This record gives sequence, C-alpha cells and structure tokens, in this order.
Amino acid sequence: MTFSHPWVVALWLIPVFLLLWEAFRKSPTVALPFDHQEHRRRPWLRRLLWLAAAVPPAILVITIGVMAGPQVMGEPQKRREITNIEICLDVSGSMGVMMSDGTLRSDAAVEAIQYFCKAREGDACGLTIFGGETIRWTPLTLDLDAIALAAPFIDARKMPPHMNSTRIGAALRSCMGSLSEQEEGDRMVVLVSDGFSSDLSGGAARQVGQELATLNIALYAIFIGDGSAPGQLYEVVAQTQGEVFAAHDSEALQRVFNHIDEMKPAKLKPAGARPIEDFSLLAWSGLALLALHLLASLGLRVTPW
Repeated sequence: MTFSHPWVVALWLIPVFLLLWEAFRKSPTVALPFDHQEHRRRPWLRRLLWLAAAVPPAILVITIGVMAGPQVMGEPQKRREITNIEICLDVSGSMGVMMSDGTLRSDAAVEAIQYFCKAREGDACGLTIFGGETIRWTPLTLDLDAIALAAPFIDARKMPPHMNSTRIGAALRSCMGSLSEQEEGDRMVVLVSDGFSSDLSGGAARQVGQELATLNIALYAIFIGDGSAPGQLYEVVAQTQGEVFAAHDSEALQRVFNHIDEMKPAKLKPAGARPIEDFSLLAWSGLALLALHLLASLGLRVTPW
C-alpha cells in the first residue's frame, strides 16, 4: 500500500507518543476504601486495561492513514491508440443526383459517414468538403457527435457555383495539412467522390499519392456512381496503403465503410497499472476498533460502587 500524500504519515508519531505515555506514565493515585482489603492477583487485568486504553490512539492511526490517501496498484490496462481520420466528401453538383435506389448521392454519403463515425468511437475524425474549393467543415476531434450534428447541413444541391467542379488533389492536400499536425496515432483519409478530378491529370495523381505516402497517410477512395472508378483514383491510392472501392447504391456504400472499419481496426497498447484509491482495509479496521472502543467503554466497564 502506498499513499498519495506520504508526508501526512509523519503524524503517526502522535499516536505512538500517546501509546508510550499510556504505558509508562505515573499518575497520582486516589485511595478508596476497598484498597485496604485483600485482592486476588489478576496480572491479565492490567494488560487488558492498557489494551483498552490503546484503542483510541489506534483509531487515530487509522484516521491519519485515511487522510494520507491510501493507494493500491490497479490492474494493468490497455489504452486505445488514436487513429486520425479525415473524411473528404465531394459536394459538387453531381453529388445531388439520385442513385439506383432513389437516394441522393450526398444524402447516402452523409448517412454512411455518420454511421462510420459511431463505429470509430475513440478515434479522432474530421470532415472536409470540397468541390471547386475546399472547406474544412469539422476539424479533427474526439467528439464525433460534432460530425454527426454538422453533416446533415451538407446539401450538394444548395452549394454555391464555385463548388460545382471537382478538385480532388486540392482537397487531399488540405487533408494532408491537418493530418500532418497530428503527432500521435495513425493517419487516414477516406475520400468520397463521384467524378473525375480536374487537378489530377498530367502526373499530378502520382505526385499527390507520393506526398500522402511520405506523411504515412493511408488513402481509401470510395467512388459513388455508375461504372468503375476513374483511373486517377487508382493512381493516387497505389502510392499509399489504401484501396479503391465503388458503390452504386446506399447499401453498397454502407458495406464499403464497414469494410474500411474492419481493415483499420482499433489498436490497443499497454498503458501499465495505475494507483487507485483504496480505503477498504483502513475503513473496516477503523470500524472494528471503534466497535471495540465502544464495547470497552460502555459494555465491559464496571464501576466499583
């Protein structure tokens, strides 16, 4: 057992002094009539009386121990390693098109993102939306409710004209900037888009992929729409540790997010044992001594008259 305030333990000198004083003190005696008659020798009585007198200092020892804050080492724990996840969502005009199941592409993406964030409780997530420009909608945060509450306000049909085009390269570089500031944990970008990017041609896709790989950022690209994903997405992702997926309806999109969650499971690392407060031993000992003191003072006490 250790103590959070070990200096308080020095006060134990007080009850030790009281015990020594009780054992060796010489107090004046008062003669009573029965002192002049014969008495049976009872050597155990003196010891019993001294033990009864020693109970209050023992209670003081327990009280000082409680004030010192007793601690015991807890069970070794494991702490979850944070994964920094930046979700990059395309909000260009084409994201307002219906999917094969009648759901808007942007609505299906927002719903899947909300579900994904709930599954990644304990990780840090951020949300970036892009079209012709990039907007950091929600910064990286452990409060994933912030993304769940902010996502419903994203509507691709109500975006200003300068958001109608698609510039994936600029959006990914913006995500790199926010993720590179995070010193702890893995880094991951989940890109959700439905179109061809105007700034990934002419070798730009490979360059962006190399920049992601240099920063140890894994990119998972999700293509929403009919047909296969554009080749430029494969070119970017090939440089990282990610993968490209295609989703043609909301259910497929949900399955893709579930698959990404399984591919990047939460990591646990030993956090060691931490001291925790434990008053049980001192509390029960104090109650037992208090009960003994009450018994000696009231139950076993006999007056000579």
